[in-house]
Amino acid sequence: MTLTVAPELARSRRLLTGYFAGLGVVMAVWGARMPAVQHTAQVSTAALALVLLAAALGMVAGLKAGGRLAHPARLPVLLTGGTIGLAACLVVLGDCRSLGSLLAAALVFGAAHGVLDVAANAAAVRCQDAHGRPVMAGLHAAYSAGALAGAALAAATAHISHTVVFAAVATAVAAAAGAASRLTRCVAAPALEPVHHRVAPGPDGRRGLPKSRLWLLGALAAATLLGEGAAADWAAVHLHGLGATTATSAAAYAVYSGAMAAGRLVGDRLTARFGAPAVVRTGAALAALGLTTGLAGSTITFALLGWAAFGLGLSVTVPSLITAAGAGGPRAVATVAVTGYVGLLAGPAIIGALATLTALPQALLLPALLAAAVAALAPKALEKPTS
Repeated sequence: MTLTVAPELARSRRLLTGYFAGLGVVMAVWGARMPAVQHTAQVSTAALALVLLAAALGMVAGLKAGGRLAHPARLPVLLTGGTIGLAACLVVLGDCRSLGSLLAAALVFGAAHGVLDVAANAAAVRCQDAHGRPVMAGLHAAYSAGALAGAALAAATAHISHTVVFAAVATAVAAAAGAASRLTRCVAAPALEPVHHRVAPGPDGRRGLPKSRLWLLGALAAATLLGEGAAADWAAVHLHGLGATTATSAAAYAVYSGAMAAGRLVGDRLTARFGAPAVVRTGAALAALGLTTGLAGSTITFALLGWAAFGLGLSVTVPSLITAAGAGGPRAVATVAVTGYVGLLAGPAIIGALATLTALPQALLLPALLAAAVAALAPKALEKPTS
């Protein structure tokens, strides 16, 4: 049995690592070249916000559709089709010259992103369950590494038209997905059929997580991703307010992302040894303490260390929440992802509103407080379901 299962497991994990990394590259290149997209289409900042909203709405629709479609037998098609669709949309986004075309392309781009996100995470839960040990953090580390590589690529090709860069990245990603399409069948192999980590039928006879626990997982995902949105949009502004140079300010999010990637690389080993509740609780407490300390200090060094501690501390939270949701099937994964994405979208705006009432350092205490809440509620949310 071991001789039959092991190759399927290894192949599945390698492929999923590639899919997560590819998704990170695409999203980072899209985000980093956003100013060029705005300039080419001659749209205002307010109009660009509508484009991002369209992408967000598309992603929510894609997450919901992916949750309904992500039966194990369909995962290979969703992974390949979602990746090629996402790549094709990136090419179209690079050619958009009007607000209308941007809105339409962004909507479909978001939908493809959502379908691919659910499929990749549902397949990752299945792969992890077949392994019988944590591998989710490592797969999410591949996304973080891909995002860092995509950001570096975007910076290195800043002198090249974004249309050309989008087309080149999309061609490479789509070609890789097409070449791996036959091998992707391994993620649906019977050898990977989960045999544990299931939830017993509820009072209505259906299997799934209790609604109260599912919404708790979603709330913690929203709290965590609100912090990620805060780091992406406000970390550089925070450093700039302390007198940092433009280059140092821009490095704040890179420090946060690098720390998160590093934490995910060791997250699986820590989870296997100490358990997800303990690792998430300790990490979230570190995030809360680190960011609070960084905000309280008045030096650039303290601020950078604070953002690094915040990224490191929260690195294993989302993979652990997705793992817990996976016990309820792909729809539960989609529900937690949708709820978490609300936090990612709303967080920067909420912090901006709070900053206008107080000051940015005080407003950024919100993600620190939410990290403390994650630390307090992690044991309840991540307890193993009864069978």
